[in-house]
Amino acid sequence: MKTLRDVCIVDARRIPFCKSGTSYMGLSNRDLLKPVMQGLVNDLGLEGERIGEVSLGAVNKHARDWNMAREATIDAGLSLETPAFDIQKACGTSLETVLTLGAKIAIGQIDSAIAAGSDTNSDLPIEFSKKMSDRLLAMNYAKTTMDKLMALKGLMPKDLLPQLPSVNEQRTKLSMGQSTEIMAKNWKITREAQDQLAVESHQKAAKAYEDGFYDKMVIPFQGLKTDPLVRPGTNLEKLAKLKPAFDKSGAGTLTAGNSTALTDGAAAVFLCSEDYAKERGLPVLAKLVMGESAAVDYVSGRDGLLIAPVFAVARMLKRAGLSLGDFDLYEFHEAFAAQVLCTFKAFEDEAFSRERLQWEGALGSVDRTKLNLKGGSLALGHPFAATGARIVGSLAHQLNQRGGGRGLISICTAGGMGVTAILEA
Repeated sequence: MKTLRDVCIVDARRIPFCKSGTSYMGLSNRDLLKPVMQGLVNDLGLEGERIGEVSLGAVNKHARDWNMAREATIDAGLSLETPAFDIQKACGTSLETVLTLGAKIAIGQIDSAIAAGSDTNSDLPIEFSKKMSDRLLAMNYAKTTMDKLMALKGLMPKDLLPQLPSVNEQRTKLSMGQSTEIMAKNWKITREAQDQLAVESHQKAAKAYEDGFYDKMVIPFQGLKTDPLVRPGTNLEKLAKLKPAFDKSGAGTLTAGNSTALTDGAAAVFLCSEDYAKERGLPVLAKLVMGESAAVDYVSGRDGLLIAPVFAVARMLKRAGLSLGDFDLYEFHEAFAAQVLCTFKAFEDEAFSRERLQWEGALGSVDRTKLNLKGGSLALGHPFAATGARIVGSLAHQLNQRGGGRGLISICTAGGMGVTAILEA
Protein backbone atom coordinates (compact mmCIF):
# COMPACT_ATOMS: atom_id res chain seq x y z
CA MET A 1 0.00 0.00 0.00
CA LYS A 2 1.45 3.36 -1.04
CA THR A 3 1.67 6.15 1.51
CA LEU A 4 -0.06 9.45 0.75
CA ARG A 5 2.07 12.03 -1.01
CA ASP A 6 2.47 15.65 0.07
CA VAL A 7 0.33 18.11 -1.87
CA CYS A 8 2.27 21.26 -2.78
CA ILE A 9 0.82 24.70 -3.51
CA VAL A 10 3.16 26.31 -6.02
CA ASP A 11 1.49 29.56 -7.05
CA ALA A 12 -1.80 31.41 -7.50
CA ARG A 13 -3.22 34.14 -9.71
CA ARG A 14 -6.41 36.18 -9.88
CA ILE A 15 -7.78 39.26 -11.57
CA PRO A 16 -9.02 42.25 -9.55
CA PHE A 17 -12.39 41.55 -7.97
CA CYS A 18 -14.86 44.32 -8.79
CA LYS A 19 -18.44 45.24 -8.01
CA SER A 20 -20.94 43.58 -10.32
CA GLY A 21 -22.38 45.80 -13.02
CA THR A 22 -19.20 47.86 -13.42
CA SER A 23 -15.88 47.10 -15.15
CA TYR A 24 -16.67 43.49 -16.13
CA MET A 25 -20.17 44.17 -17.41
CA GLY A 26 -21.09 41.65 -20.12
CA LEU A 27 -17.93 39.56 -19.76
CA SER A 28 -18.48 35.82 -19.34
CA ASN A 29 -16.96 33.51 -16.76
CA ARG A 30 -14.64 32.20 -19.47
CA ASP A 31 -13.58 35.77 -20.24
CA LEU A 32 -12.68 36.27 -16.57
CA LEU A 33 -10.91 32.93 -16.27
CA LYS A 34 -8.77 33.34 -19.39
CA PRO A 35 -6.23 35.91 -18.09
CA VAL A 36 -6.00 34.10 -14.75
CA MET A 37 -5.40 30.66 -16.26
CA GLN A 38 -3.07 31.97 -18.96
CA GLY A 39 -1.12 34.00 -16.42
CA LEU A 40 -0.56 30.97 -14.22
CA VAL A 41 0.34 28.71 -17.15
CA ASN A 42 2.73 31.22 -18.73
CA ASP A 43 4.47 32.17 -15.49
CA LEU A 44 5.07 28.50 -14.65
CA GLY A 45 6.24 27.66 -18.18
CA LEU A 46 3.44 25.18 -18.84
CA GLU A 47 2.39 26.34 -22.32
CA GLY A 48 1.41 23.35 -24.46
CA GLU A 49 2.07 20.90 -21.61
CA ARG A 50 -0.24 18.18 -20.35
CA ILE A 51 -0.87 18.47 -16.63
CA GLY A 52 -2.77 15.97 -14.52
CA GLU A 53 -6.15 17.70 -14.39
CA VAL A 54 -8.00 21.00 -14.17
CA SER A 55 -11.12 21.57 -12.09
CA LEU A 56 -13.11 24.76 -11.72
CA GLY A 57 -16.64 26.04 -11.44
CA ALA A 58 -19.06 28.93 -11.21
CA VAL A 59 -22.29 29.47 -9.31
CA ASN A 60 -23.94 31.62 -11.99
CA LYS A 61 -23.36 29.72 -15.19
CA HIS A 62 -24.99 29.75 -18.63
CA ALA A 63 -26.20 26.52 -20.21
CA ARG A 64 -23.52 27.03 -22.87
CA ASP A 65 -20.88 26.61 -20.16
CA TRP A 66 -21.78 22.98 -19.44
CA ASN A 67 -18.13 22.04 -20.08
CA MET A 68 -16.51 25.24 -18.84
CA ALA A 69 -13.45 23.65 -17.20
CA ARG A 70 -12.49 21.92 -20.42
CA GLU A 71 -12.93 25.10 -22.47
CA ALA A 72 -10.96 27.18 -19.95
CA THR A 73 -8.17 24.60 -20.03
CA ILE A 74 -7.89 24.97 -23.81
CA ASP A 75 -8.12 28.78 -23.52
CA ALA A 76 -5.20 28.69 -21.07
CA GLY A 77 -2.87 27.18 -23.66
CA LEU A 78 -2.41 23.83 -21.96
CA SER A 79 -2.17 20.66 -24.04
CA LEU A 80 -5.45 19.39 -25.42
CA GLU A 81 -4.57 16.14 -23.64
CA THR A 82 -5.20 17.78 -20.25
CA PRO A 83 -8.53 16.53 -18.80
CA ALA A 84 -10.85 18.85 -16.88
CA PHE A 85 -14.12 18.80 -14.98
CA ASP A 86 -16.57 21.26 -13.43
CA ILE A 87 -17.53 21.49 -9.76
CA GLN A 88 -20.14 23.70 -8.08
CA LYS A 89 -20.41 24.05 -4.31
CA ALA A 90 -21.68 27.60 -3.92
CA CYS A 91 -19.14 29.86 -2.17
CA GLY A 92 -16.94 26.85 -1.37
CA THR A 93 -16.52 25.87 -5.03
CA SER A 94 -12.84 26.61 -5.63
CA LEU A 95 -11.75 25.40 -2.18
CA GLU A 96 -13.56 22.18 -3.05
CA THR A 97 -11.61 22.00 -6.32
CA VAL A 98 -8.37 22.39 -4.34
CA LEU A 99 -9.35 19.59 -1.97
CA THR A 100 -10.58 17.27 -4.73
CA LEU A 101 -7.50 17.70 -6.89
CA GLY A 102 -5.27 17.61 -3.83
CA ALA A 103 -6.70 14.22 -2.89
CA LYS A 104 -5.95 12.91 -6.39
CA ILE A 105 -2.36 14.12 -6.08
CA ALA A 106 -2.04 12.59 -2.62
CA ILE A 107 -3.05 9.10 -3.79
CA GLY A 108 -0.88 9.30 -6.91
CA GLN A 109 -3.65 9.47 -9.51
CA ILE A 110 -2.23 12.73 -10.89
CA ASP A 111 0.91 14.73 -10.18
CA SER A 112 -0.19 18.27 -11.09
CA ALA A 113 -3.39 20.31 -11.29
CA ILE A 114 -5.02 23.71 -11.54
CA ALA A 115 -7.91 24.48 -9.21
CA ALA A 116 -9.96 27.56 -10.07
CA GLY A 117 -13.26 29.36 -9.83
CA SER A 118 -15.05 32.28 -11.46
CA ASP A 119 -18.29 34.17 -11.00
CA THR A 120 -19.98 37.15 -12.53
CA ASN A 121 -23.30 38.79 -11.82
CA SER A 122 -22.72 41.03 -14.85
CA ASP A 123 -23.47 38.26 -17.35
CA LEU A 124 -26.32 36.39 -15.71
CA PRO A 125 -28.33 33.71 -17.53
CA ILE A 126 -31.77 35.32 -17.84
CA GLU A 127 -34.61 32.80 -18.02
CA PHE A 128 -38.28 32.87 -18.94
CA SER A 129 -41.12 31.50 -16.85
CA LYS A 130 -41.53 27.72 -16.75
CA LYS A 131 -44.63 28.05 -18.91
CA MET A 132 -42.75 30.00 -21.57
CA SER A 133 -39.76 27.64 -21.47
CA ASP A 134 -42.03 24.62 -21.91
CA ARG A 135 -43.71 26.22 -24.93
CA LEU A 136 -40.36 27.07 -26.54
CA LEU A 137 -39.18 23.50 -26.08
CA ALA A 138 -42.44 22.22 -27.57
CA MET A 139 -41.83 24.47 -30.58
CA ASN A 140 -38.33 23.07 -30.92
CA TYR A 141 -39.62 19.49 -31.09
CA ALA A 142 -42.66 20.27 -33.27
CA LYS A 143 -42.52 18.84 -36.79
CA THR A 144 -44.75 21.25 -38.72
CA THR A 145 -45.28 25.00 -38.79
CA MET A 146 -48.84 24.54 -37.51
CA ASP A 147 -47.63 22.41 -34.60
CA LYS A 148 -45.07 25.10 -33.74
CA LEU A 149 -47.79 27.77 -33.70
CA MET A 150 -50.08 25.56 -31.62
CA ALA A 151 -47.31 25.23 -29.03
CA LEU A 152 -47.65 28.96 -28.35
CA LYS A 153 -51.43 28.87 -27.94
CA GLY A 154 -52.64 30.32 -24.66
CA LEU A 155 -49.53 32.33 -23.84
CA MET A 156 -50.18 35.61 -22.01
CA PRO A 157 -48.02 38.79 -22.17
CA LYS A 158 -46.87 38.20 -18.57
CA ASP A 159 -45.42 34.84 -19.65
CA LEU A 160 -42.90 36.74 -21.76
CA LEU A 161 -41.37 38.54 -18.78
CA PRO A 162 -37.78 37.45 -18.03
CA GLN A 163 -36.91 36.03 -14.63
CA LEU A 164 -33.64 37.04 -12.97
CA PRO A 165 -31.77 34.40 -10.95
CA SER A 166 -32.42 34.55 -7.22
CA VAL A 167 -29.96 34.02 -4.38
CA ASN A 168 -32.77 33.11 -1.99
CA GLU A 169 -32.69 29.65 -0.45
CA GLN A 170 -35.28 27.48 -2.17
CA ARG A 171 -36.49 25.85 1.05
CA THR A 172 -36.71 28.88 3.34
CA LYS A 173 -37.25 31.56 0.66
CA LEU A 174 -34.84 33.76 2.63
CA SER A 175 -31.82 35.52 1.17
CA MET A 176 -28.41 34.90 2.67
CA GLY A 177 -28.52 38.34 4.25
CA GLN A 178 -31.91 37.73 5.85
CA SER A 179 -30.69 34.38 7.15
CA THR A 180 -27.57 35.97 8.61
CA GLU A 181 -29.70 38.61 10.35
CA ILE A 182 -31.42 35.77 12.20
CA MET A 183 -28.02 34.32 13.16
CA ALA A 184 -26.82 37.72 14.37
CA LYS A 185 -29.85 38.07 16.64
CA ASN A 186 -29.56 34.50 17.98
CA TRP A 187 -25.87 34.90 18.80
CA LYS A 188 -26.29 38.52 19.98
CA ILE A 189 -23.84 40.06 17.51
CA THR A 190 -23.86 43.86 17.69
CA ARG A 191 -23.81 46.30 14.79
CA GLU A 192 -20.69 47.91 16.25
CA ALA A 193 -18.77 44.63 16.30
CA GLN A 194 -19.71 43.96 12.69
CA ASP A 195 -18.63 47.42 11.57
CA GLN A 196 -15.32 47.06 13.43
CA LEU A 197 -14.53 43.82 11.58
CA ALA A 198 -15.36 45.52 8.27
CA VAL A 199 -13.07 48.47 9.02
CA GLU A 200 -10.22 46.08 9.88
CA SER A 201 -10.76 44.16 6.65
CA HIS A 202 -10.41 47.31 4.53
CA GLN A 203 -7.41 48.61 6.47
CA LYS A 204 -5.55 45.29 6.14
CA ALA A 205 -6.35 45.01 2.42
CA ALA A 206 -5.18 48.57 1.75
CA LYS A 207 -1.92 47.96 3.63
CA ALA A 208 -1.35 44.69 1.76
CA TYR A 209 -1.56 46.58 -1.53
CA GLU A 210 0.74 49.30 -0.20
CA ASP A 211 3.27 46.66 0.83
CA GLY A 212 3.17 45.04 -2.62
CA PHE A 213 1.74 41.75 -1.37
CA TYR A 214 -0.68 41.48 -4.29
CA ASP A 215 1.66 42.78 -7.01
CA LYS A 216 2.37 39.37 -8.51
CA MET A 217 -0.83 37.56 -7.59
CA VAL A 218 -3.29 40.07 -9.05
CA ILE A 219 -3.19 40.30 -12.86
CA PRO A 220 -4.27 43.67 -14.33
CA PHE A 221 -7.47 43.30 -16.33
CA GLN A 222 -9.90 45.66 -18.06
CA GLY A 223 -7.94 48.69 -16.84
CA LEU A 224 -7.96 47.54 -13.21
CA LYS A 225 -4.80 46.82 -11.23
CA THR A 226 -6.31 46.52 -7.75
CA ASP A 227 -9.65 45.54 -6.20
CA PRO A 228 -11.77 48.72 -6.46
CA LEU A 229 -13.96 47.61 -3.56
CA VAL A 230 -11.09 48.24 -1.11
CA ARG A 231 -11.75 51.54 0.67
CA PRO A 232 -8.73 52.70 2.73
CA GLY A 233 -10.76 55.58 4.18
CA THR A 234 -13.46 53.37 5.70
CA ASN A 235 -14.06 54.09 9.37
CA LEU A 236 -16.65 53.40 12.05
CA GLU A 237 -18.24 56.82 11.68
CA LYS A 238 -18.94 56.31 7.98
CA LEU A 239 -20.25 52.76 8.45
CA ALA A 240 -22.53 53.85 11.30
CA LYS A 241 -24.45 56.11 8.87
CA LEU A 242 -25.49 53.21 6.64
CA LYS A 243 -29.03 51.85 6.93
CA PRO A 244 -29.74 48.12 7.50
CA ALA A 245 -29.95 46.31 4.18
CA PHE A 246 -32.02 43.23 5.01
CA ASP A 247 -34.04 43.80 8.20
CA LYS A 248 -35.52 47.28 7.94
CA SER A 249 -37.74 46.98 10.99
CA GLY A 250 -35.32 48.96 13.13
CA ALA A 251 -33.71 45.83 14.60
CA GLY A 252 -31.45 45.06 11.64
CA THR A 253 -27.67 45.19 11.97
CA LEU A 254 -26.42 44.04 8.55
CA THR A 255 -25.62 46.87 6.14
CA ALA A 256 -23.94 47.28 2.78
CA GLY A 257 -20.80 48.19 4.71
CA ASN A 258 -20.51 45.03 6.82
CA SER A 259 -21.75 42.65 4.09
CA THR A 260 -19.99 41.60 0.90
CA ALA A 261 -21.09 43.27 -2.32
CA LEU A 262 -22.11 41.28 -5.38
CA THR A 263 -18.76 40.79 -7.09
CA ASP A 264 -17.22 39.60 -10.37
CA GLY A 265 -13.84 37.88 -10.60
CA ALA A 266 -11.78 34.72 -11.08
CA ALA A 267 -8.89 33.01 -9.29
CA ALA A 268 -6.71 29.91 -9.77
CA VAL A 269 -4.14 27.84 -7.86
CA PHE A 270 -1.46 25.43 -9.14
CA LEU A 271 -0.99 22.23 -7.13
CA CYS A 272 1.45 19.37 -7.59
CA SER A 273 3.37 16.57 -5.90
CA GLU A 274 6.73 17.26 -4.30
CA ASP A 275 8.54 15.23 -6.98
CA TYR A 276 6.85 17.21 -9.76
CA ALA A 277 7.95 20.49 -8.16
CA LYS A 278 11.54 19.26 -7.72
CA GLU A 279 11.82 17.95 -11.28
CA ARG A 280 10.74 21.31 -12.71
CA GLY A 281 12.45 23.53 -10.16
CA LEU A 282 9.16 25.01 -8.98
CA PRO A 283 9.07 26.80 -5.61
CA VAL A 284 6.67 25.38 -3.03
CA LEU A 285 4.79 28.04 -1.09
CA ALA A 286 2.90 25.72 1.24
CA LYS A 287 1.39 22.27 1.55
CA LEU A 288 -2.25 21.26 1.74
CA VAL A 289 -2.62 19.14 4.87
CA MET A 290 -6.32 18.27 5.00
CA GLY A 291 -9.82 19.55 4.49
CA GLU A 292 -13.32 19.01 5.80
CA SER A 293 -16.87 19.71 4.69
CA ALA A 294 -20.03 19.95 6.80
CA ALA A 295 -23.73 20.69 6.43
CA VAL A 296 -26.38 21.72 8.95
CA ASP A 297 -30.16 21.70 9.37
CA TYR A 298 -30.96 25.30 8.50
CA VAL A 299 -34.42 24.39 7.18
CA SER A 300 -36.05 23.73 10.55
CA GLY A 301 -34.22 26.65 12.13
CA ARG A 302 -32.15 24.38 14.37
CA ASP A 303 -28.95 25.88 12.94
CA GLY A 304 -28.08 29.12 11.23
CA LEU A 305 -27.65 28.99 7.45
CA LEU A 306 -23.94 29.89 7.59
CA ILE A 307 -22.82 28.16 10.80
CA ALA A 308 -21.66 24.90 9.16
CA PRO A 309 -17.93 25.84 9.14
CA VAL A 310 -17.98 25.49 12.94
CA PHE A 311 -18.80 21.81 12.59
CA ALA A 312 -16.29 21.31 9.78
CA VAL A 313 -13.50 22.96 11.79
CA ALA A 314 -14.27 20.86 14.87
CA ARG A 315 -14.16 17.58 12.91
CA MET A 316 -10.99 18.60 11.11
CA LEU A 317 -9.20 19.58 14.30
CA LYS A 318 -10.14 16.27 15.89
CA ARG A 319 -8.72 14.33 12.92
CA ALA A 320 -5.57 16.45 12.91
CA GLY A 321 -5.05 16.25 16.67
CA LEU A 322 -4.92 20.05 16.86
CA SER A 323 -6.63 22.76 18.87
CA LEU A 324 -8.08 26.01 17.55
CA GLY A 325 -5.13 27.90 18.98
CA ASP A 326 -2.52 25.85 17.08
CA PHE A 327 -2.47 28.17 14.07
CA ASP A 328 -0.29 31.07 13.06
CA LEU A 329 -2.77 32.47 10.54
CA TYR A 330 -6.56 32.32 10.11
CA GLU A 331 -8.34 32.97 6.82
CA PHE A 332 -12.09 33.18 7.38
CA HIS A 333 -14.31 34.08 4.44
CA GLU A 334 -16.20 37.25 5.37
CA ALA A 335 -19.51 36.69 3.61
CA PHE A 336 -20.91 38.97 6.29
CA ALA A 337 -19.10 40.32 9.32
CA ALA A 338 -21.91 38.83 11.41
CA GLN A 339 -21.26 35.33 10.03
CA VAL A 340 -17.61 35.44 11.10
CA LEU A 341 -18.53 36.75 14.56
CA CYS A 342 -21.26 34.10 14.99
CA THR A 343 -18.65 31.46 14.14
CA PHE A 344 -16.28 32.85 16.77
CA LYS A 345 -19.03 32.88 19.41
CA ALA A 346 -19.94 29.28 18.62
CA PHE A 347 -16.28 28.30 19.01
CA GLU A 348 -16.22 29.97 22.43
CA ASP A 349 -19.56 28.65 23.69
CA GLU A 350 -18.97 25.72 26.07
CA ALA A 351 -22.51 24.36 25.94
CA PHE A 352 -22.64 24.52 22.13
CA SER A 353 -19.21 22.91 21.78
CA ARG A 354 -20.05 20.12 24.20
CA GLU A 355 -23.57 19.36 22.94
CA ARG A 356 -23.20 19.97 19.20
CA LEU A 357 -19.50 19.51 18.47
CA GLN A 358 -18.78 16.67 20.92
CA TRP A 359 -15.90 18.70 22.31
CA GLU A 360 -14.87 18.86 25.95
CA GLY A 361 -15.38 22.48 26.89
CA ALA A 362 -15.27 25.35 24.41
CA LEU A 363 -13.56 24.70 21.07
CA GLY A 364 -11.47 27.82 21.66
CA SER A 365 -10.85 31.35 20.44
CA VAL A 366 -9.43 32.81 17.25
CA ASP A 367 -6.64 35.34 17.80
CA ARG A 368 -7.92 38.37 15.87
CA THR A 369 -4.35 39.65 15.40
CA LYS A 370 -3.78 36.64 13.12
CA LEU A 371 -7.05 36.92 11.18
CA ASN A 372 -7.27 37.82 7.47
CA LEU A 373 -4.04 39.81 7.63
CA LYS A 374 -4.16 40.79 3.94
CA GLY A 375 -7.83 41.75 4.00
CA GLY A 376 -10.94 39.61 3.71
CA SER A 377 -13.97 39.32 1.46
CA LEU A 378 -15.62 42.40 2.96
CA ALA A 379 -12.86 44.53 1.44
CA LEU A 380 -11.60 42.49 -1.50
CA GLY A 381 -14.98 41.27 -2.73
CA HIS A 382 -16.60 37.88 -3.12
CA PRO A 383 -17.11 36.36 -6.59
CA PHE A 384 -18.81 33.23 -5.21
CA ALA A 385 -16.82 30.43 -6.84
CA ALA A 386 -13.50 32.34 -6.90
CA THR A 387 -13.17 33.08 -3.18
CA GLY A 388 -11.70 29.72 -2.15
CA ALA A 389 -8.85 29.92 -4.66
CA ARG A 390 -8.23 33.55 -3.67
CA ILE A 391 -7.90 32.53 -0.02
CA VAL A 392 -5.71 29.47 -0.68
CA GLY A 393 -3.33 31.52 -2.80
CA SER A 394 -3.13 34.34 -0.30
CA LEU A 395 -2.59 32.06 2.70
CA ALA A 396 0.08 30.02 0.88
CA HIS A 397 2.02 33.19 0.05
CA GLN A 398 1.71 34.45 3.63
CA LEU A 399 3.03 31.19 5.08
CA ASN A 400 5.91 31.26 2.61
CA GLN A 401 6.77 34.85 3.57
CA ARG A 402 6.77 33.89 7.26
CA GLY A 403 9.15 31.03 6.53
CA GLY A 404 6.97 28.60 8.46
CA GLY A 405 3.70 28.09 10.24
CA ARG A 406 0.22 26.68 9.87
CA GLY A 407 -2.98 28.29 8.59
CA LEU A 408 -6.70 27.55 8.94
CA ILE A 409 -9.23 28.29 6.17
CA SER A 410 -12.98 28.51 6.80
CA ILE A 411 -15.63 29.19 4.15
CA CYS A 412 -19.40 29.23 4.62
CA THR A 413 -21.68 28.45 1.68
CA ALA A 414 -25.29 28.63 0.62
CA GLY A 415 -27.42 25.60 1.41
CA GLY A 416 -26.18 25.45 5.01
CA MET A 417 -22.73 24.06 4.19
CA GLY A 418 -19.13 24.87 5.04
CA VAL A 419 -15.71 23.94 3.66
CA THR A 420 -12.47 24.19 5.64
CA ALA A 421 -8.80 23.34 5.15
CA ILE A 422 -5.38 23.40 6.80
CA LEU A 423 -2.22 24.59 5.06
CA GLU A 424 1.35 24.40 6.35
CA ALA A 425 4.49 26.14 5.13
